[in-house]
Amino acid sequence: MRFEKWHALGNAYLLLEQPDAGDLTPERVRRLCDTGTGIGSDGVLEVRRREGARASIRIWNPDGSTAELSGNGTRIAAAWLLRETDAPEVEIATDERLVRASPGARGGIVRQDLGVVTVGADEELEIAGERLTIIPVDVGNPHAVVLRHELSRDELLRLGPAIEAHPRFPGRTNVQLARPEPGDVVSVLVWERGAGETAASGSSAVAVAAVATARGWSDTPVRVAMPGGELVVSLEGRRAVVEGPVEEVCAGTTAL
Repeated sequence: MRFEKWHALGNAYLLLEQPDAGDLTPERVRRLCDTGTGIGSDGVLEVRRREGARASIRIWNPDGSTAELSGNGTRIAAAWLLRETDAPEVEIATDERLVRASPGARGGIVRQDLGVVTVGADEELEIAGERLTIIPVDVGNPHAVVLRHELSRDELLRLGPAIEAHPRFPGRTNVQLARPEPGDVVSVLVWERGAGETAASGSSAVAVAAVATARGWSDTPVRVAMPGGELVVSLEGRRAVVEGPVEEVCAGTTAL
């Protein structure tokens, strides 16, 4: 099976195209993503169908579950399709959304319209023995944003899995600990549903940017700073446009 490995701010995905990829099962995906016995990644992008400048993908988490949407994943798929077709704009269809993307202002940057984002009302939940205020956000996949005055990785590792699996989110949720900074910047730590701690997340950046503008923390565009780097999110009405880098890591074949 042929594969390509890409990353977006350290958030790595394997890109596999059908029919070459064959039957992808949860067990096989877990094996491919394993850093010790597989290739290693934060997920798999299965290109199920390609027609000109449009591709349909399925997004797999490293635990073998699937996701409705991935901002970094669709941006990687868009960069791949832009390279394959040399088209000025491409469309990436997921189970949930149609994402339009085009090259950014400089090499290695992709601009993508992720569609409508909806910020819910603040909710108080009992999480890991404390009362937390979370802000639910729908970006085509579920998110829970938590405002913090200081960011701590230890706190992310403690709260992330507890919020992800809370009964409030029967399908589980992505989690972001967010701290507003001067200059329309928000610093973020990310816990992804089905993946755990990740260096960056495109849909998480959109969720945080939408909360930041809705709650008056920031004006648009918002620079979302994550451990892996920064994404710029512009809110055009309720639509979110993201600009950020992608990079191919390697390509090869595997018997996994």
